[in-house]
Amino acid sequence: MIEPILVDDEFLADVAAARSEPDAVHLWWLGQSGFLVQWQGHHLLLDPYLSDSLTTKYAATNKPHIRMTSRVVAPEKLDFLDVVTSSHNHTDHLDAETLLPILHANPNIQVVIPKANRQFVAERLHIEPSRPLGLDDGTSVTVGAFVLTGIASAHETLEQDEQGHHKYLGYIIQFGPWTLYHSGDTMRYDGMVERLQPYEVDVALLPINGCAPERRVAGNLDGREAATLAKEINAGLVIPCHYEMFEFNTASPDEFTATAQRLNQPYHVLRAGERWSGTAL
Repeated sequence: MIEPILVDDEFLADVAAARSEPDAVHLWWLGQSGFLVQWQGHHLLLDPYLSDSLTTKYAATNKPHIRMTSRVVAPEKLDFLDVVTSSHNHTDHLDAETLLPILHANPNIQVVIPKANRQFVAERLHIEPSRPLGLDDGTSVTVGAFVLTGIASAHETLEQDEQGHHKYLGYIIQFGPWTLYHSGDTMRYDGMVERLQPYEVDVALLPINGCAPERRVAGNLDGREAATLAKEINAGLVIPCHYEMFEFNTASPDEFTATAQRLNQPYHVLRAGERWSGTAL
């Protein structure tokens, strides 16, 4: 089992310590596609998966979700959050066993989701359908210090509901001088680069586990594709994610780092529970 850099109380102590550096952005990888973002004492949680719900669900099946990395922090301990996102309905991005304790610990938290998924989210989280803030491709919402804009994602295709709303989204997140891009689960699609370039992304958070039909789950960018996409959208930095969570659906970051180095694309590889901090690029 891979042990995170920081766990539970040590992790929370690092989050608290980072608040003494309000002019920097602080970002922690929580495993899979989960990230905690801190800016001037405000906190945004992206696609957290902090339970063993999938391991339990698939334990007696032919697709076991054997965990590779220990949990960074118990979700109920994250009682300082302003906003949490879900990029789509798959459980590692919309996990009731993670989100229900978070909602309980943060009664005023805002939940940002794809508009197309509103009813599904409401039923999974036992909340009123009107509570989540629903976005679509190109629409935005301001939550405290953060402005979030939906960007269509293809997991593995661009899927829309009957009203034309996208079921898979990434999020552009703007605050202060910073612009982050969290893609959620996605593969590359026509027009994606052109859609992202105008945002002048400072930090891109991209999956690298790739697409393998034998896994029998929807695929993502692989390491080469993630580094290449970051270069083509002129990202100031790219951080890989969506690996080292489940044994059947992971990849080494080696191809990602080799491609980023070849392209002269700045990158940073985090371990679970580790913090990246940056001042304005």
